[in-house]
Amino acid sequence: MIPMAFDVIIVGGGIVGLATAHRLLESKPDLKIALFEKENMVSMHQTGNNSGVIHSGLYYKPGSLKAKNCIEGYHQLIDYCQKEDIPFELTGKIVVASFEHERGALENLYQRGIQNGLGGLKKLSLSEMREHEPHVTGVEGMWVPQTGIVDYRAVAAKLATGIQIKGCELHLAEQVVNITKGLTYSIVETNKSTYEAKLIINCAGLYSDKVAQWTQKEPLDVRIVPFRGEYFKLKADKEYLVKNLIYPVPDPNFPFLGVHFTRMMRGGVEAGPNAVLAFKKEGYKKLGIDFKELWDTLTWPGFQKVATKYWETGLGEMYRSFSKEAFTKALQVLIPEIKITDLVEGGAGVRAQACDRSGGLLDDFSIVEDPKVINILNAPSPAATSSLSIGKTVAEMALTRF
Repeated sequence: MIPMAFDVIIVGGGIVGLATAHRLLESKPDLKIALFEKENMVSMHQTGNNSGVIHSGLYYKPGSLKAKNCIEGYHQLIDYCQKEDIPFELTGKIVVASFEHERGALENLYQRGIQNGLGGLKKLSLSEMREHEPHVTGVEGMWVPQTGIVDYRAVAAKLATGIQIKGCELHLAEQVVNITKGLTYSIVETNKSTYEAKLIINCAGLYSDKVAQWTQKEPLDVRIVPFRGEYFKLKADKEYLVKNLIYPVPDPNFPFLGVHFTRMMRGGVEAGPNAVLAFKKEGYKKLGIDFKELWDTLTWPGFQKVATKYWETGLGEMYRSFSKEAFTKALQVLIPEIKITDLVEGGAGVRAQACDRSGGLLDDFSIVEDPKVINILNAPSPAATSSLSIGKTVAEMALTRF
């Protein structure tokens, strides 16, 4: 049986894969595209389990892929939501320096925001912070008007419908199990069939390293290390304590750490997350373990170096994972009125964080290409906000081949 042939096969049905298909068909509607997702619906992993924040681009190094794609993606996402009648809110947020020694970091963040072109940033005294969030405390704050909230599952669902209308084949519950590069066509094997494609685009998120390795002659120099982020929710009668979004000044070594408060588009207020090593790629439960995947993580030289250097930070995050009291104390730094009885267990997400062989946690997005494959190797938060811009970037790379 002759395999079905496509111009492009996209691996992964998260928001980045869907946005890439959307941008490709927008630029070249006659492309024959198939998108494969191993789950029975799109956006089941990072996209569907994040906090739903529309990020402003405040945190990212000026000129980096994250800064460029987040800021451009922010505007593209808002335009798309308006065009497709997807509910969203631009709520703004405050970033809080809780201690005197954090004032310098807040000032650096303020200057970075200005460098990234964010208008309307404003430094806040405690009394000014409380005009936005009456129950917050801290020594100084910053108002970021661009931040908002949206349901990314709704965005992904709309993208999925749109690409199918434009002719993209969406193969749900079909897992890619191997890729073999060829001279003209590469062979893509799934758990159901075999296909051919002129170009493979790897948007596999937590498994992007595994998919990439199938297409590389040499061992891959990065590995995806999964970090689980666990949330609590405020009880309904305590939601008044948070009006919109409250964030701490981030740790420069681990900018994705730091518990915060987020009002959700779907209702309610989330508190968290912590960040602990997940014992499997899709380890949403504390005791979920895949021994092979855990062994792959623990034996990766880069992770060993991270663990050796930051073991105290890791133990602190793990302690908060198992101690609701410790988690509550971390939240009380921002809102002292929070009590342990105000919190109910929420959901969890897993961040696909690329770690290189030397022990560096990749801070920027990473996209690596050769003539047959484009691998998106690192696209954690703010990838959802940035998705339409990342999709456009990848589509432009892909279209040079057609």
